[in-house]
Amino acid sequence: MSQGDLPSPYRGAVWARRLADQRKRLTPPELVVEGKLTRMVGLTLEAVGCHAPIGANCRVVNADGSHIEAEVVGFAADRLYLMPTGSMNGVVPNARVIPTNKVYQAPAGDTLLGRVLDGRGRPLDGRGPLRAETTIPLGGHPVNPMARAPIREPLDVGVRAINALLSVGRGQRMGLFAGSGVGKSVLLGMMTRFTTADVVVVGLIGERGREVKEFIDNILGREGLRRAVVVASPADDTPVMRLHGAALATSIAEYFRDRGKDVLLLMDSLTRYAQAQREIALAVGEPPATKGYPPSVFAKLPQLVERAGNGPEGGGSITAFYTVLTEGDDLQDPIADSARAILDGHVVLSRRLAEAGHFPAIDIEASISRVMAEIASPEQQQAARRFKQIYSTYQQNRDLISIGAYNRGTDRAIDEAIEFHPRLMEFLAQDMRNGVDIRTSLQQLMALIPQRGES
Repeated sequence: MSQGDLPSPYRGAVWARRLADQRKRLTPPELVVEGKLTRMVGLTLEAVGCHAPIGANCRVVNADGSHIEAEVVGFAADRLYLMPTGSMNGVVPNARVIPTNKVYQAPAGDTLLGRVLDGRGRPLDGRGPLRAETTIPLGGHPVNPMARAPIREPLDVGVRAINALLSVGRGQRMGLFAGSGVGKSVLLGMMTRFTTADVVVVGLIGERGREVKEFIDNILGREGLRRAVVVASPADDTPVMRLHGAALATSIAEYFRDRGKDVLLLMDSLTRYAQAQREIALAVGEPPATKGYPPSVFAKLPQLVERAGNGPEGGGSITAFYTVLTEGDDLQDPIADSARAILDGHVVLSRRLAEAGHFPAIDIEASISRVMAEIASPEQQQAARRFKQIYSTYQQNRDLISIGAYNRGTDRAIDEAIEFHPRLMEFLAQDMRNGVDIRTSLQQLMALIPQRGES
C-alpha cells in the first residue's frame, strides 16, 4: 500500500514525524565556549575566555588529553577562579578549560543504606555501584520556618546522661564541643548504634583517613552500619570536596526526612567544614576578619545548619549533632562561639574527665539543651536541676574536700554533695558497648535524686 492509499489521518501523522526529524537535524548543536588556564597559585586556578556560574563544574584538559575536574568558586572581571575537586598533577599552562554547565548532584534512595560514600557520592566500600533511585541537588531546598513542625517529642540516643539531663528533641540541632582525644567519635558511635531514629547519616568531614575505617569497623560496627549512610571526605581531600561531603550528608538526610523518616545526622566536624570554606575564601582574595576566618565562613555555617530540623507538620525530622573542635579547649574559639549562637544546645566534653578514665566525659555543668523545657515532664526537669545543683556544689568545693580542709556539718548542701557525688558520677558514666534507653534513664534519675523542692 502506497502513502497515497493511506487514510488522511495516517498520512498526516507520517508527515508530522518526518517534519520533526528534519527539525532535529537543522537544530544547531549547543555551542560551548572554551577558555584557557592562565595562572595557578596554591589550589586556585584562573581561567579566561569562558563563562560559568558559581558552583558549576569545568574540565581542565591537558596537552596529553587527560583532564581534571574543577568547580567555579569565584570570578573577577573576565577571570574565573576554579578550585580542583581532585589531584592537580599534570596541569600545564594554557590548558583548555571547558565548562560543562553541570552542577554536582547527590545520589538518593534506600539503596544508600549501609553504604560508605566519598564527597562526590561515589562508593568507597568496594560493594559495587550504588544504583541510586534518583539524584537531588547538593544545595537542598529551604524550609519555610512557619511550616516547620514544632519540637514536641524526645529522641532516644541511647546515652543515659543525655537522655535524662540533656533531653534531645526530634528535629533539634545540637553541638558536641570537644578538644582532640576526649572521646567524641566514640560518643557519636554510641548514638549511631543505640538511637531509635529510623535512619542515621554520618558525615566524616576533614578527619584523618585512618579514622574513617576505624570509625566504621570498630565504633559504628556492622549492626550500626545497616541503617546508616556514611559520607567520608578526609583531610587529604580538596577544600571543595570537604564542603561537598558536608552538603552531601545533609542532602541525603533531607531526602529521608521528606519521606517521613526520623533521621539522626552526625557531622564530624563543623570546624573542618569552616576551615575548608576559609581555605577557598582566602584563595580567591576574601580578606580575613576574625582570627583568620573570612566573613563568608560565618555566613556558610547557618546555611548548612538550618537545613536540618523538622519538616512540615506530619512529616519526618532531622535531629543533628555537629561536633566542634575546641582547639586548646578554648570555648571562645570563633567557630565554637558562632556555633553556640545558631544551634539549639551543646554538649561539652571535658578533658579532665577523659584523662580520669570517665566515659562519656560530658561536662554536665557546661552543657545545655535549649528545648528540654518543651519535651521533658516537670518531674524530670526538677530532678535534672537538682542533679546539676548537687553536682555543681561538689565541683565548687572540690579542692577543699580533696585536701581535707572541709569539716562535715559546716554546710548542709556540701554535706549532701559529698554524699551523692559517687552516685552522680556512676550515673554519668556508661560503657560504650551498652545503650540505655530513655525510659530506663528517667527511672534511674528519679531513683537517684531525692524528690523534694528546689533548694
